[in-house]
Amino acid sequence: MKILVPVRRVPNPDVKVRLMKDGSGIDTEGVNFLLNPFDEFAIEQAAQIVESSEGEVVLVSVGGADCEETLRAGLAVGGTRGWLVETDATLDSADVATLLAAVYKEESPDLVIAGKQSVDTDNNQAAQMLAAKLGLPQACFAYKVELGDGKATVEREIDGGLEVKEVDLPAVITADLRLNQPRYAALPQIMKAKRKEIKKSSPAELGVELASRTKVLGLIEPEARAAGQIVGSVDELVEKLKNEAKVL
Repeated sequence: MKILVPVRRVPNPDVKVRLMKDGSGIDTEGVNFLLNPFDEFAIEQAAQIVESSEGEVVLVSVGGADCEETLRAGLAVGGTRGWLVETDATLDSADVATLLAAVYKEESPDLVIAGKQSVDTDNNQAAQMLAAKLGLPQACFAYKVELGDGKATVEREIDGGLEVKEVDLPAVITADLRLNQPRYAALPQIMKAKRKEIKKSSPAELGVELASRTKVLGLIEPEARAAGQIVGSVDELVEKLKNEAKVL
């Protein structure tokens, strides 16, 4: 079985980012970038499937040359080989989905497993757009995945509990937090990842002409949270909630 796993390079989510003075983006000076955490769950799930049935896990990333480091990180925790679609253009989710669709058509995988969203933009759009462009069934926010008889049975968390979906393969599945426990990248695997194949191509080589439909006008810091207040009685609390906070 061949599984395609899109991966993304994101700022470390544990570090508070700073905005550029003109609000055009984040200041990347001194910020370290990591493999998107949700993509780690996708890679682990793909690796587990391949280890039990043989095959390969193909990681694909879209972005600048720095994304090769992200691919190497993914190759160290279960990826078989990588593909970097190299571009410095500012991309929206539709652009990413179009490029992923072009790679899909080249690779013809049996399954696509992606992280449910990236932690920098939180758009939660590219995987769904990919499924729509390819005409594939999709199952999002997977909590558990089982394969058999050319189908995938996906259990996912919803507000009311758990929901089970069955989709025909090939399909697009997005991984949620509790799908599995991503493995630790041991030093021998990190060294092996440096020698694994990473194919590089441009959007033009894939026959894709980028045409972003969205534009970021600016970024602003959220308003500072107001300090809390200590009240002397329940009546005073109710009065403030009603007249100041206006939540009652």
